Order: sequence, then structure tokens, then C-alpha cells
Amino acid sequence: MPQKTTLLTPRQASVSRRWHQLDAKGVVLGRLATQAAVLLRGKHKSAYTDFVDCGDFVVVTNAAAIKLTGNKLDQKFFYHHSGIPGGFKAEAYRDLLERKGEFPVEKAIKGMLPKGVLGRELLTKLKLYITPDHPHAAQKPQPLTLK
Repeated sequence: MPQKTTLLTPRQASVSRRWHQLDAKGVVLGRLATQAAVLLRGKHKSAYTDFVDCGDFVVVTNAAAIKLTGNKLDQKFFYHHSGIPGGFKAEAYRDLLERKGEFPVEKAIKGMLPKGVLGRELLTKLKLYITPDHPHAAQKPQPLTLK
């Protein structure tokens, strides 16, 4: 009788999820975004599979206190078009951080996740906060230090 092969890819129910906390104060935006994207995808786990959501939850605090290197605060812009003629708007990241402090971090992390249903599902496990306080103390997130 031939031997049956077993499926070695992890199932959604068998994935164990942990909570991680990243403090964004004084950390470069790109370094924070790459570390958060790796944790959200689950690439740090040995059972990583690219088409299964096997990532962890990530809590980012002090999102408004990130650091942009060089002159990016004034020379990097967030562009938006409303769809009507004359509806193009450009906003410098300095103004964007003051108006909506968590948005640049969310945009950077979202750009590093896969596009489609899986990427949107992964993004729901990202929790962003402008202040050092967060309501996820009951989940006991493990603090990670970034350089």
C-alpha cells in the first residue's frame, strides 16, 4: 500500500499568535516599518508560508515621534487626488505628522505587505497609537527594541 503524504503547510487554526510592542520614538520610519511587516507576515517563524496568515499582532506606540532621515520632513510629500479637476493635493510629511501622526507609519507598513485579501487581513493585526499608552495591556505584548 502506498504511503500517504501529509500537508506540511500550517492551517489557520494551528497558528499560534503572539503580541509584540514596538516603540517608535526616535526610530527611523523605514526600519520600524520593515520590522513590523516581518512580524505581521510571520516571516520570523519556522512555519512561515507565504499564502497563509501566520503572523503576529503588532502594537506600535509613539507613532508620531518617528524619525525621518535627511530632509524628508520637508522634501517628502503625501500626494492625494480627489478625482475632480484641480483636486490634486500635496502635503509635506512634517504637516502630515502634526495632523495625523499615525498615518505615515501605517502607509509605510501597508506598502510592505502583500496586495489583496491577505494584505488587508494582515493589516487588521496592526494597532497604531500616537501616545505611549495603549489598551492592549491584557494581551501582554512583548516589547521589542529597534536600533
